[in-house]
Amino acid sequence: MKKNYIKVFAVGCMVAAILSGCKDKKKDDVIDNKPVKYVVMTMSQNVLTKPGYVAAFDEFPTGNISTTGGLQGTGMGGWRPYKNWLLKMFNSTNNEMGIERLKISNGSIAVDQFLKTDNTTNGSGNFVIVNETLGFYWDGASPLKIQKFNPTSLSRTGELDLASVVNQRGTDESSILYRSIGQKFLAVKGGKLFANITYAKTNGAQKGFFDDFYPDVYIAVIDIATGNYEKTIKIEDTGSITYINDNNMYSFDSNGDLYIVTQGRSSIGGKSKLVRIKASETDIDKSWEIKMDDITTGGKFVTVYAQNGKIITLIPTEALTGSNINFSEIWEYYVIDAATKSRTKIANVPKVTNPGAAFGVIKIDNKVLLRVNAPTANLNGYYQLNNDFTSASALFNVTGGGSISGLYKIEL
Repeated sequence: MKKNYIKVFAVGCMVAAILSGCKDKKKDDVIDNKPVKYVVMTMSQNVLTKPGYVAAFDEFPTGNISTTGGLQGTGMGGWRPYKNWLLKMFNSTNNEMGIERLKISNGSIAVDQFLKTDNTTNGSGNFVIVNETLGFYWDGASPLKIQKFNPTSLSRTGELDLASVVNQRGTDESSILYRSIGQKFLAVKGGKLFANITYAKTNGAQKGFFDDFYPDVYIAVIDIATGNYEKTIKIEDTGSITYINDNNMYSFDSNGDLYIVTQGRSSIGGKSKLVRIKASETDIDKSWEIKMDDITTGGKFVTVYAQNGKIITLIPTEALTGSNINFSEIWEYYVIDAATKSRTKIANVPKVTNPGAAFGVIKIDNKVLLRVNAPTANLNGYYQLNNDFTSASALFNVTGGGSISGLYKIEL
């Protein structure tokens, strides 16, 4: 009986091992063979409505490509992908503000859903996602509230009324004509929601942008689990935090440190900074900042990417003006060591245009990529950084569809 039991047990183990092996093999095969699409966005004209295209490719693009066979629409200046979703702040039909999700089916791209917001106030549709069922966004129709939404259904689920938080300061200042919270900066870190508080000196079409009453930037910290306000922190002596568009102008380093762009006093710079909140903290790190005014006169930061203690950003080669800031090739890529603050120009990359609503730096398939749009050199695509971030080389060039504004990998 004992021998029979051992034989049965051994056979059972063998069968279980075979079945387990088959199961693992099948699982690996599914992962290895999962179909993907590389999705490219372009902006076809240098105008505010940003008409352009989104096209899908079966493999990572190489050589010369065109996006003109894809979805044509407005609001193609950039996007904020999340996991397997393509999300942007302007819809593809008529550039309305809100949150739009695109879908890919059999290689074709179409609009999936759109969460509409107020269409008269810049910043409407600014959003951040916590997980598949919880996100936050700002709607200009209710400037002192932050809206909650379900990213899967793309539907509003509630709100956080933060009027009392905003009104902690400035209620007796007659020069403050407009107030908001979350209009330009929403970030999620360590179970907390960070939202900028705007105190503006104007109440017109551009309210909340480069019309700051206070020289410091105020940011509310809110506990996500309870929805309770905890405190207000500040970035000292800068003027304005990020200019809101799909490029949210902040980046998390590999260790969890959060690096934030402040754009300064005006649309063409002055007091612009890079600042950080360390991984385990909720206050601005007062021991660390990089000022654009210490690097060059008449400039500002417009993008940031962080990885392994290295920060990649763009620095202008001449003083910014209303005519050169966006579409002139005056920007150069630099890598900054976060520990020493030393900066090095990335070699073999031409001067480029301002990425604007597009991310200047992205990571796809473990490759760190630089957006390179240099019309006079007929360059319009992505370059790949080498492993030590000292130089880069061209990967592909978009010759039809407009200036490059996005690349993302989707699993079908």
